[in-house]
Amino acid sequence: MGLAWGASPPLGLIDGVILIVLSFSIINLSSAIGAQANTLSDYELDLKDPRKKELVQALDSFGYRKVQIILIIEFCLALVLVSIFMVMQQKSILLPLWIAGISLGVMYSASPLRLKSRSWVAPISLIFALAVFPVLFAFYTFTFEINTFFLVSLGGLALTIYSVIIPTEIRDYFGDKAMNIITMTVRLGLSGASLLGIILLSIGAALTGTALFLEWFFSQQSWLSIMILVIPIPVLFVLSKFRKLYSLSKEYEASNDQERRVLEEKIVNLSTDNPKWIMLITQTYSLLSIMLLASKFLF
Repeated sequence: MGLAWGASPPLGLIDGVILIVLSFSIINLSSAIGAQANTLSDYELDLKDPRKKELVQALDSFGYRKVQIILIIEFCLALVLVSIFMVMQQKSILLPLWIAGISLGVMYSASPLRLKSRSWVAPISLIFALAVFPVLFAFYTFTFEINTFFLVSLGGLALTIYSVIIPTEIRDYFGDKAMNIITMTVRLGLSGASLLGIILLSIGAALTGTALFLEWFFSQQSWLSIMILVIPIPVLFVLSKFRKLYSLSKEYEASNDQERRVLEEKIVNLSTDNPKWIMLITQTYSLLSIMLLASKFLF
């Protein structure tokens, strides 16, 4: 999305490829750092979760200390790449954007802050670490000209990102609550979190679709606006899963202890499919971003 909204003619093919490879390498390397920090920080919690058994076994087999060393190496490599990239582009904003993003990504799981256990702070940190800073990093790689429609689409992405993460928090709800990890989902309760996911995904999709429609309409390529009709297909599918989670959550909250064990298993099993829902939504947004990029250079 950052690439699609930021890049525009004239941009040479070789220069474009170099910028894309460097920026995406930095973003993906940073994502790996955040994921590994999360794995290390959640080790004690994952020991108690039978669904995380393979992850725990893999960490034990590879070695906790080795992962820490790899984290340090990856951080240094990413810092070097960002510094080189900043000098190449003569854009000092890239370094603070990266520092802010990587810091939030690590502090989300790592002690002493462990932002994931701080209720409303957790979704804000996730939104900025997973959506705002990476997209802005890619965007500022190509331009400094902020487009109003881009900001609308970024807002839509931010809401969407957290909405599709909520089922992951629902999957971990019972373990988090037992360990007194007060995520936003634990704070809101199962039905409240499910309802929040429905609301955020609906608003996020509407903002993204509106931004793309207006961008194509005002760039004299209104015929491309029809592409936004692909958005409701995955969104309605995922919303149907969210509504089922909401229904099960309401049943759970109104049930007795014996019924709760059965409903808990149903809720966990359903929410475990969430990575598929994330892929459906994000790949749809990626497809539309590719179309936006192509429309600037080919049409």
